[in-house]
Amino acid sequence: MRRELTAKGRATRHRIVEGAAEVLREQGVGSVTLDDVLARTSASKGQLFHYFPGGKDELLLAVAEFEADQVLEDQQPYLGCLDSWENWQRWRDQVVARYEILGDTCPLGSLFLQVGRSTPGARAIVAELMRRWQESLAAGIHALWAASGRSAEFDVDARAAALLAAIQGGVSILLSTGRSDHLRAALDQGIADLRRDLTPQARAVTPG
Repeated sequence: MRRELTAKGRATRHRIVEGAAEVLREQGVGSVTLDDVLARTSASKGQLFHYFPGGKDELLLAVAEFEADQVLEDQQPYLGCLDSWENWQRWRDQVVARYEILGDTCPLGSLFLQVGRSTPGARAIVAELMRRWQESLAAGIHALWAASGRSAEFDVDARAAALLAAIQGGVSILLSTGRSDHLRAALDQGIADLRRDLTPQARAVTPG
């Protein structure tokens, strides 16, 4: 159980995690040492082990959690307001741009390779990231469904899960090949399917 920290303690811990994330992005996970993190953050070794008694492995998990938050933060403000087709398109462009900038590297993926995806802490971070991401997509789909006036049943959660799975497939291919074609196709097809199913039908006009 993580102990409660003072405001100053939270700020110091965050500074160490943020600095470690910067170093890991620049140098790669495998070559980074605790001394590199200390030099970047101006923290003492005593401070580092106070906040991360498990040493490097615990710090890497904290950085992975930070990077998971960054995945969602980089999609804002559009991920939080997917209530129009224009915002869905802007969100799509933002997702593509983010992963094109990363190219065939991914800080979060590299961290999980180092700490092991099967470790309980890593699995929990991935599960929480996917849950929050899917919930945001579901909220956007629900807003469009409500605005469509459709009375037929529509499985919002299943559609959000399918779209997220398609995105992850596209990202995996991008990380393997450096090409964003599949990610673009996954997003474009997913949004097109939603638009087809959720565009309000024209009301029939009865001759007067």
